[in-house]
Formats: sequence, C-alpha cells, structure tokens
Amino acid sequence: MNKIETGLIGFGTGGRIFHAPFIVGSDKFTLKKINTTNAAAVLIAQSQYPNTEIVETADAIFTDEFIELVIIATPNTSHLPLAKKALLAGKHVIVEKPFTLTVAEADELIALARQQQKIITVHHNRRWDSDFQTIKKIVDGKLLGTLVEYEAHFDRFRNVLKENSWRETELPGSGILYDLGSHLIDQALCLFGMPEELFANMQVQRPGGKSIDQFELLLFYSGLKVTLKAGMLVREPLPHFILSGTQGSFVKYGMDVQEAALKEGHTPFNSSDWGVEPESIWGMINTDVNGNHQQGKVESERGDYAAFFENVYGAILSNEPLIVTPEQARDTIKIIELAMISNSEGRICKVG
Repeated sequence: MNKIETGLIGFGTGGRIFHAPFIVGSDKFTLKKINTTNAAAVLIAQSQYPNTEIVETADAIFTDEFIELVIIATPNTSHLPLAKKALLAGKHVIVEKPFTLTVAEADELIALARQQQKIITVHHNRRWDSDFQTIKKIVDGKLLGTLVEYEAHFDRFRNVLKENSWRETELPGSGILYDLGSHLIDQALCLFGMPEELFANMQVQRPGGKSIDQFELLLFYSGLKVTLKAGMLVREPLPHFILSGTQGSFVKYGMDVQEAALKEGHTPFNSSDWGVEPESIWGMINTDVNGNHQQGKVESERGDYAAFFENVYGAILSNEPLIVTPEQARDTIKIIELAMISNSEGRICKVG
C-alpha cells in the first residue's frame, strides 16, 4: 500500500489531539515532519513520535519533496498564508476548521488549488460524531415526519478566561462563533443546505472577555427553523439536539465520546469500542412511523473521525470525491460573515 508522507504544521490541541494520532495510527500515512516552536509541544512531540522529525519552520515541510500532504493546525489568521504556500509548493492540503476568515480568502484558496491541481479540504470532523450520524439517519429517514424545528447546542462551562489563548483575544477569527460555531453551522448545512435568511445575536458574557463567548444563530428555511447556540457559561447540561416534526420529536443529551477518548490517549487503532456512546446518553424519540407509535431510546450510531482521513487518502490516490469540499467549507464562512452583519445591524440577512 502506498503511504502518503505528511507534514503537520502546529502541535497545539488541534495538531496533537485531532490530527497526529490519525496519521500515525493509520497504515495509509506517514507523519514525516511536525512544525512547532513551542518548547513544551516539542518535548511532547519528540516523546510521542520519536520517528518524526520536529522542525522549526513551515518551510522545512514545504520544501521537502517527499511530503505530499500538509495539515495546517494553526491559529485562524495563519490559515490563508500557510495554505497558499503549501499549494504553491505542490502539496495537497488539510486546513483545520474554520477554513479561512472570509469568503474572499476561501475563494482564493479554492482557485489556487484548482490551478495547482491539488486537493484542499477542511477538517470538519464532527460530521462523524456519533450523535450527528444518528441525527442524519433520523432526518434522512423522515422518522419525525416533516421536520419543522432543529436545535443544536455546543455548550461548555468555563467562567474564567483561558490564559494565552488566541481564541479569547480580539484577533480576527477569534471567539466561539468561528470555533464551536463552525461545527454547528457545517452540520446544519450538511443536513439542509444553505438557508434563505438568518438572524444572529452574539454576546461577551464573561467579565473581562474580549471575544464573543455566546451566540444564538437562527437559520430560516421554507417550513423549517434551525437554531444553533453555543456558550461558555452553561453549567447544567442542556440538550445537545432537539428535533421536532409533524409526527414526533427527538431529544439528545451528551456529547460524542471521541474527543474525550483522544485526550486520554485512546485512538481508533487501539480501541475496540471506538466511537461507541454509552446507553446513558442515547437520544429519546417519540413519534409515529407508518402508523406505528414509537417511543424510547435510539441507539447512537458509531462515531468515526478516522473516516475523514480515509476519504482524503482515497481522494489523493484514487480520485475519490471529497466528502468535505472546500466549497462547503466556504459556505460555513459565508454564514459566519452574514451572522456578524446581522448581529451588528440587528436585522435579518438574506443569504442567497
């Protein structure tokens, strides 16, 4: 089997938790180089991946003729320049979400990738969350009849600011809308496509905060309202998903288990029960299907973050279609841009 030699730029939470384990554990990739200058990150990388070279500059990855794929897991402001350099160096590219800061930047990278005849995709891994896969099965199967409301939350509780975190500064692309919001938006667009209109309200709720740490985003479709919410001051867990249709409802508490497992050092390559949610957080359905009343727990589908990387491998070597296209990732940025306009002007925005 041909292995794709890979370079990873950035070894913070994104690179260390969500990318490196999937590259190293797979039989389809080789993690040749990691670029980081953070002293603590260097020590961790050297300890966990002794066969991988740790380099001080991204150029050491771009100029390596054997590296075919570059993963960019760095602060949002650097996505555009690093992705451009990687494409111009003849590399395929995975960009950590969100894709870019603006639609114009996304269009620039899409055009450059097409010109260079290289693949560029965005790490919207939460399409492979167990609960979202379950939601998709319910929606696609019309188990609730005609869906009229879809509500998704991505809540946390941290009532103090995180020191030295670029996400909590006033930098472009910081704040919870670009961070957690991009997951919620991508999932909604995956299910329903682009909305007709949207309305957004954003807040800085924590004392001393400088970036958005709470938002509510409403997406309006014909006959369907989508509510997306995230906040940092939600101590008592709220439902993660609430779906209502003409025949019934579905409510789901609890988050996909893959992130917690990764942080504990588990991977899909060393865990037989990878991505399997405990019954305690399965969702509840109450509906009529083909004239039969159904009420009770719905076993969650199995989560599978590795599927994203499997698809990238197939796209590079076998010309398989990308599951996460750059155009889709650009649409998420378009929703974010319009949400910021809606919030600042206090009005509903047309999307088309």
